[in-house]
Parts: sequence; C-alpha cells; structure tokens
Amino acid sequence: MRNLLCTILVIMSITIYGQDKTHNTYVDFNYFGGNIALHNNDILHLITGHPEGFIFSWNKKTFGDKAWEQRYNYPDYGASFMYQDFKNNKLGDSYGLYAHYNFYFFKRNIMLRIAQGLAYNTNPYDKIDNPKNIAFGSEILSSTYLMINYKKDRLFNRLGLQTGLSLVHYSNANVRAPNTSVNTIAFNVGLTYQLEAEEPEFISNLDDEKFTEPIKYNIAFRSGINQSDVIGSDQFPFYVISAYADKRLSHVSAIQFGADVFFSKFLEELIYYRSVSFPEENVSGDEDYKRAGLFVGHELFVNKLSVETQIGYYVYYPYDFEGRTYLRIGLKRYFGENFFGALTLKSHGAKAEAVEFGIGLRL
Repeated sequence: MRNLLCTILVIMSITIYGQDKTHNTYVDFNYFGGNIALHNNDILHLITGHPEGFIFSWNKKTFGDKAWEQRYNYPDYGASFMYQDFKNNKLGDSYGLYAHYNFYFFKRNIMLRIAQGLAYNTNPYDKIDNPKNIAFGSEILSSTYLMINYKKDRLFNRLGLQTGLSLVHYSNANVRAPNTSVNTIAFNVGLTYQLEAEEPEFISNLDDEKFTEPIKYNIAFRSGINQSDVIGSDQFPFYVISAYADKRLSHVSAIQFGADVFFSKFLEELIYYRSVSFPEENVSGDEDYKRAGLFVGHELFVNKLSVETQIGYYVYYPYDFEGRTYLRIGLKRYFGENFFGALTLKSHGAKAEAVEFGIGLRL
C-alpha cells in the first residue's frame, strides 16, 4: 500500500501543480450526511446509523488559456480532505486525501466533481479485536467520491453556496482480505469562498478544425500485489502484459482494441487451497493460473491525463474465478508523445481483483 500512496501523491502533484499558476483559486467546505448503500447483504450488520462528515477543498479555476480548458467548459481542479464518521464502531472513522476535477453544465449552475485518492480507516478488520469489520481489511484504502451540486458563486461578496448529492466509495481492491467495501450516498450542503476579489473573462478562441491521427499501437506492463478472498492467505505479486491499438476520434476521445495476458500468483495459491480443502469442487490443483483476454476500451483525454475504461472477455480461462468478463478503469498520465504511466482498477463487475500500477509505450 505504500507504493499506492506514493503513486496517488505523484498524480496529485502533477494534476494540481503542473498547470498555469495564474488562475484564480477558491475554497469550499461541505457538510454531508446520508446512508450506507446495501450493495452486499454480508455488510448488513455494519449499517447501524446515518454516516456524516465534511469535505474541505482547495480549487483552481481555468479560463481557457489552453485548448483543453475550453473543450471541457473551463473546469476547476484541486485537492480535497474528507472526514467521515460511519456511525458504527466496527467501521470506525475515515480520513481521506483526494485530487479532483470540477466540471460544469447548464450555464455553470451544475457542478460535477470527480475525485480519487486514499483514505485512512481507524478500525480495520482484525481477527481478534475486530472480526466483524469485513468491509475493510487494511487501514489504507483506495477511495473515490462523486459530487453533483447546484452551485452559485459570489452570492454575498466572495461567499457562495452549493448543495446536492455525493457518493463516497471505499475499498482496498483486494490488496488484503476481507474487502466487501462501503458506499455512502449522502446529501451535502456547503459554502464557497473566492480568494481573489475579481476574475478574468473566459477566453473563447477554440479552433474547431477536425482532429485526425493515424492508428497508434500500445504496449503496457502492469503489476502490484493482491490476495484472494480467503482471510489470512498470503499476498502475492501479479503481472499483466497488454498490447492494443487505439484510434483517436477527436481531441478528447479514442477507442481501443487489444489483448491482456495475466499472471496472477494469488490464483495459483487459491487453486491449490481449493483442491486440498474442498474436494467436492473437483479441483485437481493442476489447473493453470494464467489467463488471457481480449478487450475493447475508450480513453477520455483531459490535458495530459486521460481516463481509461475497458471491458474484456477471457479467451483462455482454465480455472473459473469470478466469471469470464472483466472490467478496467483508471487514470493515465502521458509524458511526452510516447510514454505513459497508469493507475487502474481491475474488477469482475462490482468485485475488485487488483489495483494495477502500469507503464507503457504508445507508437
């Protein structure tokens, strides 16, 4: 998890400080309260109250100095700190640090915030002291939150108001079992405060010339550690080799098609464990732990960052583990024209398998 923390902090630094520092800034403070969603009946005993907390954020506005800012309707970017009380002593509290973007719609009255970061949980699973917390198997969790708000800046001098709905997700992506995760659906209300007295005008000089680019070919290597759902089992490294082609459809969008080969050492251990412990399942223990799949995907470009989503199907699948369809979603950061780093989550439906750290080459 230390590597995950370092990676997130690097991405945050790139996102927040690698931009034009002349843009205006503001802070916002939001209180939220709501409910834990029952996405898995196994966590029913952990839903005993109405979670609440607060989000404090620092934001930088954009005004169109760069073309990507105009294409995305002048978004904000920044960092958030979140505190959440789950209202259940088995779940404890959480403290999170995030990087985020704010996107605007309907004459900038509606704001959509997308945030990704890390959270610290005060009371994770322990087989002696806290065996009922099957949601969090580790203190450090991956966390995402979405916020859709009606927002009005400068209602009273520099003060503004925002209110709406938030969704907060916590999971350690099977780095350590157990990991049923928790989702909070909440109502939030908050204040904004502009740190500058005045704002520049939005720039609107975008060239609408159609973007064209030939098909590009990519190779990526991903790795990390994870664990099966068997509590107390060991953590193992995994390795993924991917090759795919992509075609840019516009300045902001591309489609992908390619193949993955997975070397998941935890699966080798799980096959052996099942063969020894559950003879009724007819697992011999000699099944191959390797898998291979084909996928299609989409990439959404935001400045030097992109959001990658893929859906795949295992064509080589000697051992049945969570079904033949898999998903991948995550962030990529480009360094020049040809190199990129990536942080992605691989899952089977809502069931996470691994957080992947990747590097790649695009030619």
